[in-house]
Amino acid sequence: MSLYDHLRELRYRVLFAGVAVIVGMAVSAIFYNQLYGVLKWPLDVAIADLAVTHPSLELQPTNNDVTSPFIIMMKVIAISGLVFTAPVWLYQLWAFIMPGLLANEKKWARIFVGCATPLFLAGVATGYLLMPKAVGVLIGFTPDDQGILNLLTMENFLSFLIRVMLVFGVSYLIPLLMLMLNFLGIITSKHMKKFRPFIIFGAFAFAAVATPSTDPFSMIALALPLTILMMITEQIAKWNEKRKGKLSDDPLARDKVLQDMLAADEAAKLEAEQTDAPALDSADKK
Repeated sequence: MSLYDHLRELRYRVLFAGVAVIVGMAVSAIFYNQLYGVLKWPLDVAIADLAVTHPSLELQPTNNDVTSPFIIMMKVIAISGLVFTAPVWLYQLWAFIMPGLLANEKKWARIFVGCATPLFLAGVATGYLLMPKAVGVLIGFTPDDQGILNLLTMENFLSFLIRVMLVFGVSYLIPLLMLMLNFLGIITSKHMKKFRPFIIFGAFAFAAVATPSTDPFSMIALALPLTILMMITEQIAKWNEKRKGKLSDDPLARDKVLQDMLAADEAAKLEAEQTDAPALDSADKK
């Protein structure tokens, strides 16, 4: 494809993903009250826990100005639309990258997207479930019996919650990115094993920098799952290399796979000429 064709396809992918996110935001707007209650739950739990552990400490959620409710609504709708449509925009991102590979290798697109979506959502859920403890630890530094009232604006709290959820969600995709590089032959399991201590140290360093809160609990809650996922990635990479090694030792199997890949690639090219071009032309007309 020429540079112009790549730009056309990029525009099509971005437009498709953008429309999906907008539709997700519209659906989220219908259930805004329920979503608001869900996002406020970590704060409610933190307030209840603080009432037990720090009875003299007061924490009051507030809105500071007239525009705060509207800004909060837009943030809630935006993050909900982004999370709910994650499978769509993750697939569009991968579909834009994959055409450089042979047709037989493109099957990994669905596999990686199928893994990326639950990993991203698992990271988001981890950050969400972590918030009551994080809020309790941070607010708990307020001196007792000093008559201090902690006023927490909902806008700042939701921004903080959204950042934590997105950081955890994106972080959980890092091991999948390393596995993708292994399947493409860029890095090997030997590299992962050699740099394993640095990977573990990097996971904790990344968690310390990436988490918006400064408490050690949040850092450990991100670093430990990330380290475990890295170790699982190393084992899957080792299995993949053994599979490729067995295949490469069999000349007949290697030739058959190569022929199948070339035949599938030719079939994909013919299909792409019949389907992709009309889709791009339709996008141009719109």
